[in-house]
Formats: sequence, C-alpha cells, structure tokens
Amino acid sequence: MKIAQIAPLWESVPPVLYGGTERVVSCITEELVRLGHEVTLFASGDSTTKARLIPMCPEALRPSKVAVNYDAPVTAMLEKVFGAAEQFDIIHSHLEFIPFPLARRSRTPMLTTLHARLDLPELVPVFRKFADLPLVALSDIQRESLPWANWQATIPPGLPEQLYASHAHQGQYLAFLGRVAPEKGLDVAIELAKRVDMPLRIGAKIDVQHAEYYRTVIEPLLDHPLIEFVGEVTDLEKDDLLGHAYALLAPCDWPEPFGLSLIESLACGTPIVASRRGAIAEIIDHGVTGFVCDTFDDMAQAVRHVSLLQRTHCRQAFEARFTAERMVQAYIGVYEQILGVSGKTPAASEHHSTGLAASSQLSPL
Repeated sequence: MKIAQIAPLWESVPPVLYGGTERVVSCITEELVRLGHEVTLFASGDSTTKARLIPMCPEALRPSKVAVNYDAPVTAMLEKVFGAAEQFDIIHSHLEFIPFPLARRSRTPMLTTLHARLDLPELVPVFRKFADLPLVALSDIQRESLPWANWQATIPPGLPEQLYASHAHQGQYLAFLGRVAPEKGLDVAIELAKRVDMPLRIGAKIDVQHAEYYRTVIEPLLDHPLIEFVGEVTDLEKDDLLGHAYALLAPCDWPEPFGLSLIESLACGTPIVASRRGAIAEIIDHGVTGFVCDTFDDMAQAVRHVSLLQRTHCRQAFEARFTAERMVQAYIGVYEQILGVSGKTPAASEHHSTGLAASSQLSPL
C-alpha cells in the first residue's frame, strides 16, 4: 500500500527527548516500511526515517528558536498532503480533528488515530459534524466520551522489541517519567517517595505553559535528600532510569488516553504503581505487572508489595501486547478494512527496507 503518515510538528519523528505521539508515529512508519509498504512521512525536517520524508519545517517546533506562529507550518503541511492525496491509497493522520474538513473533501480515505483526551464538551460538536470519518483509539476508555463515533478499532501503542532491554534485578529507587503538569501528579509522587522513605528519580520535561507551576509547586519539593530531578531523558537514559528502578510511579489525576511511559517501564521489566485513572487499568495487570490504586494510602502500601512481583512478567506483558509489530499488524487490518481489500502483508525486502522504493515511485510533492 501507498500510505501517508501525517505527524505533529511539535517534536521530531522519532523525538529526541519527550514526545509520545511522535514516538508512536515513528514506530508505525518504520514497521510499515520494514514490511514493504510505500510510506511517505510528513514531519519536521530533523526527523529520521527509512520512509520518504517530506519536511514541513526545518526543525521541530517546540525546541525551535525561530518559529513563532506554530499554526502556519501545520496549515502548509495540510495543503501539501491533501494536494497530493491521489498519490496515496490511504492517509493516516495523527493531528486529532484538525484535518477533518479537508478529509471530508478528499477522494483518498483518511484514518485518524486520536492521541488526546476526548472528554471535553467542546469536542462533541466537531466529532458530531464529522461522525463518518474513521477513527482509532489508543484505549477503550478513550472511546467512552464519543461512543457513537466511527471507531474502527482500539489499537494500543507499541514499541520496537529491542528499543529497551529487560532488566532482571530490582532497583532501590522509584522513578517518575513524563512531564511536569498538575494532572500528572509529580507532587504526589514526591510525597509518596517521602512517605515510603525511598529515593525518587524524576525524568520529566517542563513546558513553557507549566513553568510557573514548576517554580511555585514542584521546585520547592525538590529540596530533599530523597528527590533527584533528572529532567528530560533520551531513550538510552530512559532505559537506565526505568530499567534500574524499583518501580515506576504514575499517580496521574486526569483521564489519561494511554500513557506511553507505562509500556516503556514494562519493556524494561519494571513494575508500575499507578492511580486508577484513564486507561491505566487497561495497561497494568493488577498484582502481576504492578498495582492500580484508588487512594494515596493504597499506593504507599502497593510500593511495599512491589518486591513480591516478578519482573519477567512485566517484560512478557510488553512482548505479548505492546510491540510495534503487533500494533502495525492491527493498523494494516484497519487500512484494508477501510479500502475494502484483504490480503497478506507484503514480504519485507532489502530494497523496501531502505525506503528507496517509496521515493522512486512517487511524483514530487
């Protein structure tokens, strides 16, 4: 199949540091190329891929020191994508509802994976207006706010099996991974570490909109011998942070659509102690790969019981449910369903795996 992948321009694909959506787009793109599909990736110019890359801005917008109006390159990208829509069998968007008006007028079908929360009331009129457009959710609970939408499937994100190593030995510290924001519960994780008297290492990014929250709420909590703020981490650093941890803390306080850090932790063999919000209960097998908790006291008690869990079960759960190969096979099934075709995935070949076939068979965009 000839497939266009439309990525957000906020981070590169894959992201250098934080960037869950861009990580998922990269995994989908690279696995599709490996399987022999002709993939064109619309993303920032500093992205790295074996697909045909169409750069829509020189570098990712968040770390850019040049871009001021972030809407302009996204608008230009949408015009570029749909202006060349006839070159593709299907367009796969990761831009939420932004491309919907253009998709409605395109002869080439578009599938949208929704990565954001859907429980906001202002979203309902938009999705009602475009209720015919096919969608994929990251979790079943994400779909509950819009049960009448045109859901094709629930496809949890997946990661390459070899991206993170399985670490057999239990660490002596707790870990927090994600971003600094009120709904992510970093303040609760810090309080929890102090309650159970265990060190906490924090791998987190600070967005501009949450800088004041960090300064006034989080920063004062860091002046404690148990707490270490590491900042944003690369994949290699993430493997070390998660792989050598006793457990990952995920005390989020919002309807999390998924939570990529959780499957990153499972890939490393590290159990999770999390609050019962959003999709968390769909990811963690309670009492096997971690604990899903209702209260702060429950979480404190769960931390003390992590040593009873087997780290091999965490890695096994990742390999069974959250690999990039499994994710992409599910997406191929949805593509074929939308296109009204069925058939075996093309065998991977050395020629296709380089991405050269995609660039040679498409006209200039």
